[in-house]
Formats: sequence, C-alpha cells, structure tokens
Amino acid sequence: MIKAERAAHVDRRLAELYPETPVPLDHVDAFTLLVAVLLSAQCTDARVNLVTPELFSRAATPQAMAKVPVEEIREIIRPCGLSPRKSKAISELSRILIEQHGGEVPADFDALEALPGVGHKTASVVMAQAFGVPAFPVDTHIHRLAQRWKLTDGRSVEQTERDLKKLFPRDRWNALHLQIIFYGREHCTARGCDGTVCPLCRELFPRRRRAVRTRK
Repeated sequence: MIKAERAAHVDRRLAELYPETPVPLDHVDAFTLLVAVLLSAQCTDARVNLVTPELFSRAATPQAMAKVPVEEIREIIRPCGLSPRKSKAISELSRILIEQHGGEVPADFDALEALPGVGHKTASVVMAQAFGVPAFPVDTHIHRLAQRWKLTDGRSVEQTERDLKKLFPRDRWNALHLQIIFYGREHCTARGCDGTVCPLCRELFPRRRRAVRTRK
C-alpha cells in the first residue's frame, strides 16, 4: 500500500472499531475540560478522572477556582503529578479567564495557548472536544502509531500533526484522533506491539518481520 491507501485503510478500520468516540476525560463544560486536560500531562486519564470530582466540587468555574488557595488546589491534584506547577497554572489561568475573557474559555487557539500551562496539544483538545473545531491533537499514542503505520517519519510531534492533517479529511480529525488513541491503548501499545503484532499493523504490513523503532 502507498501512504494514502494506508491512511484510508486506517480511517475505515478505526471507524468500524470505534463508531462512538466518548471524550476520555470527565467534564461538564469547556472550563472543566481545560483543567482536566492540563492535569493529564504526564498522567493517565483514569487518574485524572479520580481527582477531578473533588476539585470540581470545590470549584467548577473560573470565578470559584480563582478564590481557592493554590496550596489547596495543589493538595487535591497531587496524585496527578507535577502538582506545584499545575496548581499554579490552574489558579493563574482562572484569573486570566476572568480578567481577559469574561470568565469564559475562549474558542481561539492563540488565546488558549497564551494561558499558563496550556500548550498546543491542550489547546487542540479543547478546541476539538469543547467547541467542535477540527483539530488533530497528537499524544504519545498517536505519535507512535503514525510512525508504525508509516504515516509520518516521526521527526517531531509537530511534523506528525502536519502529516496526519494532510492525509485525513478535515471532518474526520476530531473523531479520528480519539479513535487512534483508543486503538493505541487497546491493541497497539508501547510494549504489546512493535509494529508486527496488532491487527492493523499486520493488515498494513503483512510482510513486515522486524520491529519498528519509533521516536518519542
């Protein structure tokens, strides 16, 4: 298969496997999603979902969060790791949302990426999942699988995002990035598949015998 054919096969198979694409992080609106995505950095979604109920019961809006002492936020989110940095970011971004955006999460990439603790990936997740704007957030699963499936050379996460956006229809980006994550967690894991084991790797490269080394 050429690259375009591989992309079409991946698109078709993942749509069959995962017709529904629920957002893995529990949230009720754009603000709680933003905070949950920020907490998920170097932390599993499952752990974030264990922590956020207590945090959001304490404060589920920028106005309420800005009033919570940073030390209290830090203690609640400690299980997610990097709690000093994340707690400060959550407090500061809440204040900025109030002062600069009327207490609302902006549906704008530049404005989101200007918030403390919010990088391009986090902004992309919020834009895609809270506002329905086509985006292709690339996490470790997507970066790894895109290399195994030879959809990118994996030189960087930024390059992987650009390559995937060129290969897949824009109206599929939001669902597809979740479908790839689901598949990476369930079948094509970092340790469970080396590019020769899982069903999709075998379908795309039936003659492949050597493990695929991927860049982080």
